Formats: sequence, structure tokens, C-alpha cells
Amino acid sequence: MPDQELHAAWTSGDAYELWVGRWSRLIARQYVPWLGVPSGSSWLDVGCGTGIVTEAILRDAAPGRVVGVDRSEAYIAEAGRRLSGERVVFDVGDAQALPSEPHSFDAVISGLLLNFLPDPEAAVREMVRVARPGGTVSGYVWDYLDGMQIIRFFWEVAAQDDPTVTTLPEVQRYPRCQPEPLRALFATAGLDAIQVVGLESPALFRDFDDYWQPFWGGREQHLPTWLRCPKIAAQDCCRLLG
Repeated sequence: MPDQELHAAWTSGDAYELWVGRWSRLIARQYVPWLGVPSGSSWLDVGCGTGIVTEAILRDAAPGRVVGVDRSEAYIAEAGRRLSGERVVFDVGDAQALPSEPHSFDAVISGLLLNFLPDPEAAVREMVRVARPGGTVSGYVWDYLDGMQIIRFFWEVAAQDDPTVTTLPEVQRYPRCQPEPLRALFATAGLDAIQVVGLESPALFRDFDDYWQPFWGGREQHLPTWLRCPKIAAQDCCRLLG
């Protein structure tokens, strides 16, 4: 499946919520308090998507203001629909060339974005550029190697039927999901007081369809034959999940 076709399939806020947004929301509830940013601070949420982390900031961090930036106009529209008020604004923008002045924010954070960028080093440099001296620069990603079973098991099953799926960009593009690669990434921007921790949350499903539908809804024409047969896939995935 071409990478651009996969990305095009997830421009809907509703689709994103079913795919990964509901799990990101659980992590954001842990992540924002862990940062320990003082009340009244200004925040920039880089790659804000539909506003999941922004929502956690507004609820749990008592910010002075929050700016959310994302390249997807559809996501920005959904975030603006869900969250409004004097303390929050959303803009379309590129994480690798942020539309902000230097030293503009007390906290610059990014949730689930860095593994999807062609130049994550540029994005981290931009995050540092717009952060005030002594501020917080932070990001989190899913651990696709040792964690994130709901997606990793899917690709393990796919590889059993068709080993060529291991060459797909969807499988290969997550190199920075372990502590040391993440630490090295932030060090490229000149940061030295770098702390990496693990956050975990369970993913609970109502039934198999609740797990299965986000993988293939709306893009059946791009999927291998075995994946279009729910009975075959359900048997294999349930074995792994069980």
C-alpha cells in the first residue's frame, strides 16, 4: 500500500478516533501531569491532530494559552469544533517549519508525531527554537517494537500470510520508539537534560469488530486478499490477542 494512500485514508477525525485517538487520550492523561509545567504557562501542541493532548492540557495543566498546530486541515477543523475558548487556538502548520517566533512558548510538546515525519530532527530543532530558555520540550511515541500490541499483532498476522508486508512503510517507519533512539533524537537539537520514561495503558475493546474495523474501514481496495476475509483474519488475530 503506498504510504501516501495510507495517510489519505486517515484525514477524518472520526476515523482517527477509532484508529488510535481513543488510546492516545488515555496516555495524554498521564503524560501532561508528568511534565510538571507550571500553571499559567503558554503551550504549543505540535502535530495536535484532533486536539486530544490539547484537551488534556486545558483540563489538567491550567495553561495561560495553548496553540495547536497540524498539517491536516480536517484535523484542525475537528479540534476547533471540539475545543474552543479564549485560551486555545488551532492553526494549520508544518512541524518541520513552525509558524511561530523564537522563544514564544514555555512548553512545546508533540504527541505521536515524530515517527511520521520525513525529517524528525528538523521538527525537534523547531520545537527548541520556539521554546523559551529553561522551558519544556517534549514528545511521546508509541512503542511499536515491544508494546502497542493492538497494532503489532496485526502486522505479525499479516506477515504470516504474506512476508512482503514487512517491507511496507507502515511496518518500517517507526525507528524511534525506544528510549535510546528518542534520547539521541532530542540530543541532536542541543538538549542535554533529557529524561525518557515509559507510560502504559490498557486497550479494551467491546468486541472483535471494535478492534478490527479501524484497520480496514474505507480502504479495502488497498488490502491483501486475506485481510478482506474477516473470518480468516479474526481467527488469527484472536489467537494472538488471546
